[in-house]
Amino acid sequence: MKVFKNFKDYTSQKPLALSLGMFDGVHLGHKSIIDELIKVGTENNLETAILTFWPHPRFVFNPNEDLKLLNTIEEKQQRIEKYSIDNLFLKEFDEEFRNLTGEEFVRQILIDKLNVKYLIIGYDHSFGKNKSGNFELLQKLSKELDFEVEQMEAINIHENNISSTKVRNALLTGNIKEANEMLGYFYPVSGTVVHGKKIGRTIGYPTANIDTQSIKLLPKKGAYIVEVDIKGQQYKGMLSIGTNPTVNGEKLTVEVYILDFDDDIYDEKITVRFRDFLHDEIKFEGLEKLIERLDEDKRLTEEFNF
Repeated sequence: MKVFKNFKDYTSQKPLALSLGMFDGVHLGHKSIIDELIKVGTENNLETAILTFWPHPRFVFNPNEDLKLLNTIEEKQQRIEKYSIDNLFLKEFDEEFRNLTGEEFVRQILIDKLNVKYLIIGYDHSFGKNKSGNFELLQKLSKELDFEVEQMEAINIHENNISSTKVRNALLTGNIKEANEMLGYFYPVSGTVVHGKKIGRTIGYPTANIDTQSIKLLPKKGAYIVEVDIKGQQYKGMLSIGTNPTVNGEKLTVEVYILDFDDDIYDEKITVRFRDFLHDEIKFEGLEKLIERLDEDKRLTEEFNF
């Protein structure tokens, strides 16, 4: 997959079948678009392309909003690459770009620069200044500018439309299985292992503290069963998101106890994939009660069918 951060770096060799949008999470709704894109590209001898934006437009329009994303830019790129897309455009959503009307965007970017011959958009997608671009505009322009346009239907799970917002809400309420079902994969969080207070090792549960990217959405505070990826090897783990209230902690931390593992992994990058929710964050009366709960969480993690 070729990745472009600037349209000037792209020289069209073949016309494109393209889809555009944020693709945050690259969930099953996005996958249905990508599947159709690949099918159309193959049938019409077109290269496939996805045009997405960084940063998220909401950061530009609402700079004070505390929006967290399902993917870092690296994760999004890796997930899209899994689907064998030919070209990925990671366009900066800058002042110049945000001021293009929907029609200007189609004419100047999609047609003149990218030579798009087949465009696929999601069921609720709008684009351009003041959301002036929509499916109706695309239908109108397609005749004049000689391209085909297709609008995909929403993908449903349990009679609910899948969306990035719904995935975020599921994670923020601890509904890990529901979030994973909409994503089509186990929600990952990656980061570098850093030094913590090392309280865990004094009670028989040494944890790896993970320094995550601030832009990445973390599930609600609590304890989770996770799969831990370290240097390509997978381990069972129990993970805590919270402030360690039992020992009067204040800073939010992400800590994972890795079963059957005792290597030194400081400064290593690891990935955890959320499999199930154990319980909300609890302030215990003392370390003895905390250890009892950790023992139970470990039992549940060992018995979990990975």
